[in-house]
Amino acid sequence: MALITGLIFMVVLTLLALAAMRTTTLEERMSGNARDRDLAFQATEAALRAGEQVVSGATLPAFASGTANPPRIAAGTLTTYWQDTHPWDDAESVAAWQPAGTSAAPRYVIEEMGATAGGGGGSLAFGALNDEGVYRVTARGFGRSANTVVILQAVFQR
Repeated sequence: MALITGLIFMVVLTLLALAAMRTTTLEERMSGNARDRDLAFQATEAALRAGEQVVSGATLPAFASGTANPPRIAAGTLTTYWQDTHPWDDAESVAAWQPAGTSAAPRYVIEEMGATAGGGGGSLAFGALNDEGVYRVTARGFGRSANTVVILQAVFQR
């Protein structure tokens, strides 16, 4: 009788150990996926900041559809541009600095959204307010795996 009780006790302990091992394995996978997404997010943030630096530069080159280095999309081409799949691997997007451990360099594209009217009527001291251009920077980055993708957008007025 003691032998049977001991065997049942060992089976129960084995099942508990297997359940604990599965839980630990699942938690390891979850933390690995969270780390991978965080890495992709950081890479995308780096590309977004690179695009922001281009937009906030002293002089911004003229916008035309498909212009490269840095890629810019004119306001008139926006309607059909985002209806199609964005060609992230061609000349319409530029690679940014690639953080260590990522599967590919993050990329960004800059869109000209048009001009907005100034906030008021101006003044005698400063004159009339000029229209300001609005630009959207879209960035795409990867984690350790090419399946981990983060896309961020930011809108800038200058």
